[in-house]
Amino acid sequence: MIEKLLVANRGEIACRVFRTCRELGIATVAVYSDADAGALHVRDADAAVRLPGAAPAETYLRGDLIVKAALAAGADAVHPGYGFLSENADFARAVIDAGLVWIGPPPEAIEAMASKTRAKQLMGIAPLAEDAITEAELPVLVKAAAGGGGRGMRIVRELEELKGELEAAQAEALSAFGDGEVFVEPYVENGRHVEVQILADAHGTVWALGTRDCSLQRRHQKVIEEAPAPGLDAELRAALAEMAVRASRATDYRGAGTVEFLIADGAAHFLEMNTRLQVEHPVTEEVFGVDLVALQIRVAEGEPLPAAEPPTPHGHAIEARLYAEDPSRAWSPQTGTLHRLSLPTGPGLRLDTGFTDGDTIGVHYDAMLAKVVAWAPTRAEAVRKLAGALERARVHGPVTNRELLVRSLRHPEFREAGMDTGFYDRRLPELTATSGGTEIAALAAALADAAARRRDAVAGVTARVGGWRNLPSQPGTKRYLTADGTEYEARYRTTRTGTEAVDLPGVRVLDAAPGGSVFLEVDGVRSEFKVSRYGADRIHVDTPTGAYTLTEAPRFPDPTAQLAPGSLLAPMPGTVVRVADGLTAGTRVTAGQPLVWLEAMKMEHRISAPATGTLTALHAVPGLQVEVGALLAVVQEDQTS
Repeated sequence: MIEKLLVANRGEIACRVFRTCRELGIATVAVYSDADAGALHVRDADAAVRLPGAAPAETYLRGDLIVKAALAAGADAVHPGYGFLSENADFARAVIDAGLVWIGPPPEAIEAMASKTRAKQLMGIAPLAEDAITEAELPVLVKAAAGGGGRGMRIVRELEELKGELEAAQAEALSAFGDGEVFVEPYVENGRHVEVQILADAHGTVWALGTRDCSLQRRHQKVIEEAPAPGLDAELRAALAEMAVRASRATDYRGAGTVEFLIADGAAHFLEMNTRLQVEHPVTEEVFGVDLVALQIRVAEGEPLPAAEPPTPHGHAIEARLYAEDPSRAWSPQTGTLHRLSLPTGPGLRLDTGFTDGDTIGVHYDAMLAKVVAWAPTRAEAVRKLAGALERARVHGPVTNRELLVRSLRHPEFREAGMDTGFYDRRLPELTATSGGTEIAALAAALADAAARRRDAVAGVTARVGGWRNLPSQPGTKRYLTADGTEYEARYRTTRTGTEAVDLPGVRVLDAAPGGSVFLEVDGVRSEFKVSRYGADRIHVDTPTGAYTLTEAPRFPDPTAQLAPGSLLAPMPGTVVRVADGLTAGTRVTAGQPLVWLEAMKMEHRISAPATGTLTALHAVPGLQVEVGALLAVVQEDQTS
């Protein structure tokens, strides 16, 4: 029996495994990089071991350090989580050779399936030869042989772009997985991404735990997943289960795994087998009423699965991945302090996260804050429940994709289960269009600020300032900026009878409390606006119809803080990994030409020329660490007569 278990991972998945271990009475051990010394998964474990020496982005890839940590802590088992070393056969062997229990499939099964190229060969599918691809075969997909999460993946639509995209995918795969192998396969446009969860023991039993639909993807990263996959007929579901079981038996598989398919024109195309637990495993757990981590541990202890057949599924579950990313900055990952993460609780709602209030979101790791899961008897009810929970959440800190998630769930194409992998290619502009309401949110922020100043004046914290005049006077004015730099001015006037909104017809001020609750009547409807302030200028306004993040604009802007037209700024903190060949000051560039590549959170982000013109300054050099807003280069646009 396992008594103490080390999780060779971090963040949300480590916390999730620890939760099951506590329920089973198993002691837990965390490992951490210097960047993660104060992370939730470290605080959540019974014991923790620092992984020394390696850079933060590489620390969790050091299998030798992790095995030493497990032995030093007295652990008798290792769970790899997902990502990092979870599909590394050499690491699995090192764990087993050290006399520890490996919570995962045999190393031979990992070798057979963890490499997507070898997995395809096992299933009788050959990748395309890189040097023999023709125009007729486009578009193609360049894909990392190891890992997942969309890293090391590129769609190529023009033959002349293939070489550059191969190099970029190799570099990203090497950084993310320690393996730079990539391959090329045909790209199937607008299919559905469907997968089958499997679980196998050492006694010959293999469970196929239904299907999951993961079609809503952006940049090849899953955004919303659900179980079961809607709209599949019984024959196709049976075929998917049969192929998944066949893949498992072909490798003498044990433990949890996922077989992924692309569904197009009613046919299933094998993609890969992930020999690990998937990020989206909670939706399967909710539908089948099982704990997959507990079953992984049971199988690793040599016990059989509880029955020859899996449990009967019930209802529908949907998961949304909440990311710290900014739509106004090309969805670049965001860093900073997560001041608050609070979601509604109740039956059928689940939150899996590696963060809590006050934690720091750093630059070294994935930007996912949490997975929010809703279960209900029907798909329609689950969609409604999840959208409502996300809308009522209070997420204060870096900008997130919360609004995109809510709008996606409520889009008719998703509600009617008509989505495919091209959903965001078609729908992203309408899903990210400005929704309005920011003017009223800015007014609420200004009124909350005024109420706080009146409270402080009464308490003697600040000088007393009069709130109204006998004669007409200038209204109170505050200016706020949104993440995309748009400025909003809020104006209000205090009179003998109360406070009035200026320039906002149909808005009536009912009350503004110093604690941040502002009550407004908008077109006859009374609503509460909850205003939270962090630091000197960061403000979050939660309303019944959405959330707004504002920055208070300085009263007297710094006249020296002007940037030259055509300045290219770093959209996120990161490291310059590449600069275009031959690029120097004076080089002619064309609009859209890639100039600089940044690496942040294990992904490469391309910075391109905003216009055709001349590069007049280049500050980026490979290896340079930059903060958000750092000046990378300046392109002087050609003047047209």
